Amino acid sequence: MTAAIETEKLTKYYGRSRGIIDIDLTVESGQIFGFLGPNGAGKSTTIRLLLDLIRPSSGHARVLGLDIHHDRLAIDRRVSYVPGELSLYSELTGGQLLTYLGNLHGSIDAIYRDKLIERVELDPTKRIKSLSRGNKQKVGLVAAFMIRPELIILDEPTAGLDPFVQLEFEHLCEETRSEGRTVFISSHQLPEVEHLCDRVGIIREGRLLAVESIADLKQRALRRLEIDFGGSVPAGAFVGLPGIRDMNVHDGILNCTVMGSVDALIKAAARYEVRNVRSIETSLEEIFMAYYGSGDGIAAAAGAGEASHVAA
Repeated sequence: MTAAIETEKLTKYYGRSRGIIDIDLTVESGQIFGFLGPNGAGKSTTIRLLLDLIRPSSGHARVLGLDIHHDRLAIDRRVSYVPGELSLYSELTGGQLLTYLGNLHGSIDAIYRDKLIERVELDPTKRIKSLSRGNKQKVGLVAAFMIRPELIILDEPTAGLDPFVQLEFEHLCEETRSEGRTVFISSHQLPEVEHLCDRVGIIREGRLLAVESIADLKQRALRRLEIDFGGSVPAGAFVGLPGIRDMNVHDGILNCTVMGSVDALIKAAARYEVRNVRSIETSLEEIFMAYYGSGDGIAAAAGAGEASHVAA
């Protein structure tokens, strides 16, 4: 089966400023793929390149097996995109806009469109200019899903949505995957990615750091350990061990975070009496921070908004 997205050394510079550098990424068809990164990491640049809204400085990319530049029109017929900041025709109602976009596409299932409107609790009679951000987002999501595209690219798709609609959005993504189609989600919402995506790509400072399944990411990334010794132990005995960070030894109890193998720590601890070892479950947020380091602000809103481009 042709991959939904393939990039090879995809690079973009804005003058002397870095966009993305040597991105090698494959997103298989029939997956929900999460693309994670803090503000300025290069997520929006990557998406704009895939949609041929900007041109790469070097490298290549294919979407649904097609060249992103030479086959752009063919790609647009098969891909939907919802940017992080929607720019819609403010004087139209939501229903009028959806009808207009459906006519541009050429043919949509009106019954399915109306079901989507009902599922996300959108009032199609209200003018766009009167809608809240969350309700504008509902318009964008209905427009993206109603044409049943082979690939849906979504940037911060649940921003402004209430919990019920967020859950309905997850169901729509799962239905899309079950039909063999692909969803690409750029997000900083870690719980959303953890519960929804099959695989995730982590990008920082324009470089792709990892592409893994959620399970593999958790398994090999971080462990938090607490070791209770039978008596006092010198903290110096554990200084410099590979993968050890945030170490604290107090009253015979060692607390630390381990990235990767715990072999060196266990061997060092075995030289002393050990009364108990406790492993504390690591959250996806902590795993995320292990790749980024501190100070990047994972809860910050991702990327600046793009111009509206809901492909039809």
